[in-house]
Amino acid sequence: MAERRAALLVVDVQNDFVPGGALPVPEGDRVVPVLNEYIRRFREAGLPVYFSRDWHPERTKHFKEYGGAWPPHCVQGTPGADFHPQLEVPADAVIITKGADPEEDAYSAFQGRTPEGEPFAERLRRDGVTDLYVGGLATDYCVRASTLDALKQGLRVTVLLDAVRGVDVQPGDSERALAEMREAGAATATLETLRLEGAATPSTS
Repeated sequence: MAERRAALLVVDVQNDFVPGGALPVPEGDRVVPVLNEYIRRFREAGLPVYFSRDWHPERTKHFKEYGGAWPPHCVQGTPGADFHPQLEVPADAVIITKGADPEEDAYSAFQGRTPEGEPFAERLRRDGVTDLYVGGLATDYCVRASTLDALKQGLRVTVLLDAVRGVDVQPGDSERALAEMREAGAATATLETLRLEGAATPSTS
């Protein structure tokens, strides 16, 4: 049986998605200290941590002005596209960039690429990841899409309930998204219940 290896995916914890940003998720900043604790745990266990980010051009069909659903947000190179200043992003973090194509909404991290241009799914395979733990913003959009795509890739997926928040454009969207993820096969956990797979032998790299 293949060895299992866990990894953490931190989804889109960017300035425009927290209170005060261009497209704020209610209480979106509350996930930051919780995610920092997850980041510490994964790194102490020698396990990979990935950070996805929206990185939209100024003109994209994702924005209302050009036919999309959303106001401009996370425009490339702007302060709103930066990670939240309190988020502990390691210097050697792998950043997964998505939404750079003006023809894509790109809610899922699996539509993103590493700085070298490698698709996220390929990077996970190369890193030997079998179990993906997902937190970040927003529950009902990018967390949902990333989780469902990870399951389609054959990964075991756990959504970190204390490290996600939703937009809830329609009341109950986040709860419905969580139900959909569970029905698709995702597990859920919190800091109190987290049991990392693949953490028995921390890497020395």
